[in-house]
Amino acid sequence: MPENIIQIDQNLLETRLDRLVAEKVAELLNAMLDAEADEIANAAKYERTGERKAYRAGHYDRSLTAKAGRLALKVPKLKGAVFESAVIERYRRREESVEEALIDMYLAGVSTRQVDDISQLLWGDRMPSQTLSDKLKKVYGEIEAWRTRPLEDEYPYVFMDGVWHKRSWGGHVENVSVLVAIGVNAEGHREVIGVAEGMKEDRDSWEQFVRSMIERGLKGVRLVVGDRCAGLVATVGSMLPKARYQRCMVHFMRNVLSKTPPTHREWASAALKAIFAMESRESALAKAEQVATEMESRRLKAAANCLREGVGETTTYLLDEFPDGHRRRIRTNNMIERLNREIRRRTRVVGGFPDGNSALMLICARIRHVTANEWSTRRYLDMSRLGDNLVEAN
Repeated sequence: MPENIIQIDQNLLETRLDRLVAEKVAELLNAMLDAEADEIANAAKYERTGERKAYRAGHYDRSLTAKAGRLALKVPKLKGAVFESAVIERYRRREESVEEALIDMYLAGVSTRQVDDISQLLWGDRMPSQTLSDKLKKVYGEIEAWRTRPLEDEYPYVFMDGVWHKRSWGGHVENVSVLVAIGVNAEGHREVIGVAEGMKEDRDSWEQFVRSMIERGLKGVRLVVGDRCAGLVATVGSMLPKARYQRCMVHFMRNVLSKTPPTHREWASAALKAIFAMESRESALAKAEQVATEMESRRLKAAANCLREGVGETTTYLLDEFPDGHRRRIRTNNMIERLNREIRRRTRVVGGFPDGNSALMLICARIRHVTANEWSTRRYLDMSRLGDNLVEAN
């Protein structure tokens, strides 16, 4: 290599630059603190004047974690007056932006131990799990306000499902459900309109969940999409009487195929897909009866009974009141299933929760994090096809 080529140690250069930036920021803040002390004392340091209101009494050392790193500050002491800084909040040990970054990391899926490690690595300061929990209380207040906000729009389509997690209950750990509802409003945008702990996903839980959304202003519902849950189906019929129920096509096909032996599963899968490829509900029901008859001839009675039992509520999307351009997206619960996968990815990091509120708040935070992008701003459906007059359905 020619001798006139200069080689730079990039790591060493970055380390020295970081140190230089931290030193300059600390000098700037110390100068601002001294200026505040002069203003409170109404005199500069060592200045002789009869208008002085306080005297300098030295200083005390204090560290502050900022984006530039860990800063060594010298906070002035005053005799005859209380030194209160507008530059640095009293007892604050971290710059607010640093705390927000650490909280965002936790809500995005980083464990408390990893947050502590990252804080030490980047800024040389620890963030113990208890301290992080205390900082999250303010965030949880904002999340609770979002969770219980009024619902001002109409939501013709509502998707509902539950996601399971582990929590402590009565001295032992058990699985409980968090109920989630996503609405598509009259402009065609998606919005998470409900999140609540549902315990066992029974009828009482669903009724309480739907009632809370109605009390917050839920209206205009024309179709509810969900899995085959007896509590949900009964709740929709009683509390949203003008709304129709669409059973998730994907879950229904899995239920039928689970009752089909492996030797017949490939044929059964193709036959079920042929049912839902029909363009009208009448033709789909007729095709389903043909498939069920063929299943019986192949001695697949359990699968045939399952098909006959559920095909009616699984083909609701084929009714004339729902436009062709919407049918592919309203016949399954895939949208909310993808959101549930993001929730599970975050809750697996935690494992078991000490109480229901901590689990609910973290899940709500994760939902807000995932949906705070084009998920909610991009139009999901062209609702003009549903008709200009979106009558109130409940």
